[in-house]
Amino acid sequence: MDVFSAVSRVAGSRLIRRAVNRGFHEYSRRRMHQLGQLDPASTQRATLLKLVKTAARTRFGADHGFDTIATIEDFQKRVPLRTYDDLWNSYLKECYPIYEDLTWPGRIPFLALTSGTTTGATKYIPVSSAMVRSNQKAAKTMIAAYMQSRPDSRLFLGKLFFLGGSSDLKSPAPGVAQGDLSGIASKTVGPMLRPYSFPPLDLALEPDWDRKVATLTTHSLNEPITLISGVSSCLVTFFQGLIQAAGKSTVAEVWPTLELVVHGGVKFDPYRAAFESLLGSSRIHLQESYPCSEGFVAFGDPATGLLRLLIDHGIFFEFVPLEELGSSQPTRHWLGNLQTGVNYAIVVSTCAGMWAHVIGDTVRFESLSPPLLTFTGRTKYYLSAFGEHLISEEVEGAVAAAAAEAGASLRDWHVGPVFHEPLGHHVFVVEFFKAPDDLEVFRRALDSQLIQRNAHYEWFRADGGGLPAPSLAVTRPGGFDDWMRSRGKLGGQHKVPRMDSSGTLTAELVGYLKHEGLIEVELT
Repeated sequence: MDVFSAVSRVAGSRLIRRAVNRGFHEYSRRRMHQLGQLDPASTQRATLLKLVKTAARTRFGADHGFDTIATIEDFQKRVPLRTYDDLWNSYLKECYPIYEDLTWPGRIPFLALTSGTTTGATKYIPVSSAMVRSNQKAAKTMIAAYMQSRPDSRLFLGKLFFLGGSSDLKSPAPGVAQGDLSGIASKTVGPMLRPYSFPPLDLALEPDWDRKVATLTTHSLNEPITLISGVSSCLVTFFQGLIQAAGKSTVAEVWPTLELVVHGGVKFDPYRAAFESLLGSSRIHLQESYPCSEGFVAFGDPATGLLRLLIDHGIFFEFVPLEELGSSQPTRHWLGNLQTGVNYAIVVSTCAGMWAHVIGDTVRFESLSPPLLTFTGRTKYYLSAFGEHLISEEVEGAVAAAAAEAGASLRDWHVGPVFHEPLGHHVFVVEFFKAPDDLEVFRRALDSQLIQRNAHYEWFRADGGGLPAPSLAVTRPGGFDDWMRSRGKLGGQHKVPRMDSSGTLTAELVGYLKHEGLIEVELT
């Protein structure tokens, strides 16, 4: 019997599982106490200097004088902000797929493939062994935060279900594997945690998302699932299929042991009503997570409902006021000089060699000690086709509020401009989980909420502004999945693009849905 089989067999003992559950409760108390004792600014300063020292002998380190950097100010003067495209063109492209002593010491063993939600272009994000450990530490911290808040938690008496993309990684070069980030996570789960994880590797390998979901549904029906995590929209679809396959009314009936759902990837407010209806029990708790391909940013704080920044796992964070992001000399803040209430673009320097990297997300801090934040959107998610300057947070909030007012809940949505004389209008493409009794009530509420949240939009909607109320295109159930499938981007870490200021993606989406006969109702 090999070591893995022996560990799996022993871990299957209920007595052992109880001991592991008690052990993780003890770890949770220690870990959260440790976090509470850390000074955020000092911890982040030490993190950056350690990263710089580690990478001093890499090509990037030599190019930027890492061996003489002694302060955060030194680093900011010598290392400019870079988007992924900047890093790709300057360093990664010519060496792909072998990144060895390039921006991080040694050979990078994994590349996380991800598509920009606005551009669609494939990115190859370096994932070092240090980053694997960083992500694992972050995931343990997230679970620790939950278990400390729930002394009666029995998570490790059952299975932790990670609903991600395929684990079938490809090998573009010796010692290098690339694929979905969730697949990398599955492949690097340690043997001690494997018996507590679902799905097993043989099921996780399935590359086709539809077949994978069907298989996971069937195999999970009789598993003692205590936690499930995934992208919010994927979880809604999975829960619907699970309930149907089991012949039950709610997820709580299918999995009576389920106590925690970890969601992330998009703003959650528009999904809340659908989750509550599908789960069907107040004893099932919701916890937000904020991982991205470049590293794990934050975890849901059960005490506040906000996201808590992870400060001690090998990532240094900078924050640039969103309105300065495109300027020649943007102000670069860090935990030593942040302000609450400001919409910041996140910049990371990581233990995988992503330096001063603009990841494309925006956040707003609600507290600095501890560092608690709200995810506000994407740097490229905005609507300004007509001068309205709507940002992601405003539109997300308006959609959620309009759905609540109309007694509806949404599975997915997208908004973009339609151009025509004299000005044009916005079109919201919506797939409802629960449709409103009156679609016009939802549309009017959506327009009203946008007016309340944005002065520019209010002006354009006022008499003389020329902007009509938004139109509404309601797709049949599964319409967004069909479109994403047609683009080869269904499931896993892929998410429906929320906003498109150019109108190009919106036209593609609406054109596809109309061609396939998937538009159920249009209100103009």
